[in-house]
Amino acid sequence: MWGASAGAPLQSTTPHPAAGAGAARENGEATQAAAPTEAPYIVIGFVGGYVRHDNAVHSVVQVANRLRKEYGPGVMVRVYENHRREAAHAAILELLSGRPGAAPTEAQRLAARIILYGHSWGASEAVTLARELAGDGIPVMLTIQVDSVRKRGEEDGIIPANVAAAANFYQSDGLLHGRGQIRAAVPERTKILENKQFGYKAHPLACKGYPWYDRVFMKAHTEIECDPAVWDQVEALIRERLPAKPDLAPAGGGQKTLFPGVLE
Repeated sequence: MWGASAGAPLQSTTPHPAAGAGAARENGEATQAAAPTEAPYIVIGFVGGYVRHDNAVHSVVQVANRLRKEYGPGVMVRVYENHRREAAHAAILELLSGRPGAAPTEAQRLAARIILYGHSWGASEAVTLARELAGDGIPVMLTIQVDSVRKRGEEDGIIPANVAAAANFYQSDGLLHGRGQIRAAVPERTKILENKQFGYKAHPLACKGYPWYDRVFMKAHTEIECDPAVWDQVEALIRERLPAKPDLAPAGGGQKTLFPGVLE
């Protein structure tokens, strides 16, 4: 059930129904908006540590910015601090339902097309959010963890059965390093794409723009966070699951927000 619904291809480039309904009301049209036909693509990233969601020095934010620029309103891309998982969860439910404060129907839940990724504590939050979505009966297309550091009370090493595919990138040097292995709770439902290790002793990275204390005390953990070779792979995995021909961004740039105040 999970695999089939999570990987459903995009059949058209029609904007999400909620946006159309709002436009109809603003234009004073008497006709009712068309019934929802497709779930939006939703990509949620979580930054690590105490990083802000809009700090473009960090790779989680950079990936989101590139996807947002290219795909425009055809894909809903958002980044959250790792302590704001509940806000991300609430936003997903509203995006699926198409109405602020409304819970998605069973059909809307099963049609969800969601990708979750993160670094450090943010990676732990991505898996935890996937597990919460499993409790809602919502599938997840993909989770990606980069040097995942487990937060208290969470389990970042076991991928829940509602996730179709998962990838883990890590390094094992220094005081702070990521989880080296993830596994599927139900292997028949979740494909573990890889547990891939990186190392920086032979070829260290400068990580310009990062705080000096990160580069000194969490050197390797920071290096994997700024390594373009890692994040190119992260981005490629995400793009593989997005529409082949994305919508163009609206004139003036930026991405439309369906529910102002709910998402950053």
